[in-house]
Amino acid sequence: MKTPRKRVLIVTGAHLDAEMQDRPLAYKLREAVRRALVERGEKHFEVVVCSDLWYLNNEELRREPTVSIGGPTRNALGAHLADKVPSALVIEGKLAVQMDVELSELVASCWGVDSGATAGAVDAFIERYLEEFVGRVVEK
Repeated sequence: MKTPRKRVLIVTGAHLDAEMQDRPLAYKLREAVRRALVERGEKHFEVVVCSDLWYLNNEELRREPTVSIGGPTRNALGAHLADKVPSALVIEGKLAVQMDVELSELVASCWGVDSGATAGAVDAFIERYLEEFVGRVVEK
């Protein structure tokens, strides 16, 4: 019998700027998540990059551990999460990493005021929060 696959989703906006600038960041994060899973000996996870439109219109996907990349003007999921998820890290006027640091819900949002700042938010998530996030994903 085949072992069911588990998923971690990385969601970018369907906006053209998001496709050009945020999607490469999503692939970078995907590789970091994959490495963290492999280091834990996990083989039954898919790490999938998808658009906000696909994610928001699929109830099954919305139950998966998720990281949103891109600000509220470029990512509908980021806009949805902006006032619902607490901030873990904020550099005023520049970038934010939003997530419940207790990780009771496995959802995070990384965004900035421009592409460089969004890249900084993704780097901060990888450096500060990725290991705990992946650890909780595996426990789930």
